[in-house]
Amino acid sequence: METKRRDIKYQLEQGYKLQTLIHRVNKEALLKQHEKQKEGKAAGIDKVTKEKYDKNKYENIEDLHTRMRNFSYKPQPVRRTYIPKANGKLRPLGIPSYEDKLIQGSMAEILNEIYENIFLDCSYGFRKDRNCHQAIREINQTIMTKKVNYILDCDIKGFFDNVDQEMLMKALEITIADKNFLRYIKRFLKAGIIEDMVYYESDKGTPQGGLISPILANVYLHYALDTWFINHIKPKLKGEAYLIRYADDFIIMFQYEKEAKEIYKLLGKRMKQCHLELEIEKTRILPFGRYKGTKENFDFLGFTFYNGRTKTRKYRIIIKTAKKKMKPKKENIKKWLHEKMHEPIIMVGESLKKKITGHYAYYGINGNYKALATFYKYIKYKWFKVLRKRGQKNKIKYQDYLRIWRFLEVPLPRIYVNIWV
Repeated sequence: METKRRDIKYQLEQGYKLQTLIHRVNKEALLKQHEKQKEGKAAGIDKVTKEKYDKNKYENIEDLHTRMRNFSYKPQPVRRTYIPKANGKLRPLGIPSYEDKLIQGSMAEILNEIYENIFLDCSYGFRKDRNCHQAIREINQTIMTKKVNYILDCDIKGFFDNVDQEMLMKALEITIADKNFLRYIKRFLKAGIIEDMVYYESDKGTPQGGLISPILANVYLHYALDTWFINHIKPKLKGEAYLIRYADDFIIMFQYEKEAKEIYKLLGKRMKQCHLELEIEKTRILPFGRYKGTKENFDFLGFTFYNGRTKTRKYRIIIKTAKKKMKPKKENIKKWLHEKMHEPIIMVGESLKKKITGHYAYYGINGNYKALATFYKYIKYKWFKVLRKRGQKNKIKYQDYLRIWRFLEVPLPRIYVNIWV
């Protein structure tokens, strides 16, 4: 595998377009993807799960690989379902068939190997050794150390549903010359959607939930946004400007308000060129930074960024859990605790510990301890109230509840990620 990576990098460095990629979607790669799938996951329209496929996995992989080589394999439509968003709305999620997951996963690994040599440092989402905390740290460090006075807070309207598939294919063709590899990508894009037993064509967009969708989204925005801004816009500016993007969420930081306004107009035109659209109500320019001590704030990746001061009155960015994220998290925990009211206390407690730890792992950044403590106290109080309802006649006393809480060793709030370094 390391030899293949070096080979891809060498070809790219020499300016060659990549050939024979489809041959890397072999039996070994498909079997690897099968082993990576998690048990108990929702099935696509084929109703095939990992457990079912695993019974004859070698024969199934052999048959799948044969159909791949013959180009007789055709992806099935994704099964569309909906999951709740923090704002109360529903997010569409596409669930591919099982064999589609294996092929998509193999192709996504190849694409990631290719584009990690091409993507720019300003993008952080769905990339190896990059994550949201690094993006947050970079924003913090940039505002603290660079000449940043204005933030262009951007939002793309329904990005994954509106990706222009023809433009995406042309973007891939810049680097990839393997027509058969590209043909399968196009087949996945055109596979269609099944919702409530009704088939819908997928003539645009890349369905969220597909294993290949994140890397395709990154490729599209690499050319639609990243290279456009870094190579064509930023060099023409008189002041400093910095782009940070995580998937389809991004902000641009500026030294001068005039240039922020100019780029806002150009960005709208650029999005239209790429058949995308800015969400006007959510896109704005705001004064922000150590030279602009306003009360303005902005949200990014579930956090709210504020202008603040240390105890010695030095400027500091305060980053807290966004209220629009905290509220639904509390509501979901409350609902879950009521659903588990009559289940064994120890089992509920162990699951609750995992939920709390997961929350800390994401939101546990420097300066956000108070929000973590608030979340901890809320859960501790709510579970006590739920257990009180459980015992109608002999209601649990708070002292007894505290013994259970201590026995479970529920983790206290703590900072997991240092974003000040």
